[in-house]
Amino acid sequence: MTAVVDDMTWLEVGTLDEIPRQGARVLKREQGDIAVFRTAADEVFALLNRCPHRGGPLSEGILYGRNIVCPLHNWCLDLASGEAKGPDEGCAPAYATRVEAGRVFVCTEPN
Repeated sequence: MTAVVDDMTWLEVGTLDEIPRQGARVLKREQGDIAVFRTAADEVFALLNRCPHRGGPLSEGILYGRNIVCPLHNWCLDLASGEAKGPDEGCAPAYATRVEAGRVFVCTEPN
């Protein structure tokens, strides 16, 4: 389902329960896949599914707290901003998310 709210386009990913805790699902798009993460605290974040270092699939990384570790070279990124944590530098575009009545939505434009 696609919805326009406040002049922004939101795509429905599915239910919160369909995303494993401390796991991810991938929203496939021509413009680049989006990794949608669910933390142990049931927070939902979304990043472009490409590590800024070498393009590793962030959805396959290790999630801890509000961070994701790239599976290729262990870069750590903040889920809220997409910013790499020191000493690494770079950023994966972050996308706004919302959960309504147990359904997860991702904005199609990066923050």
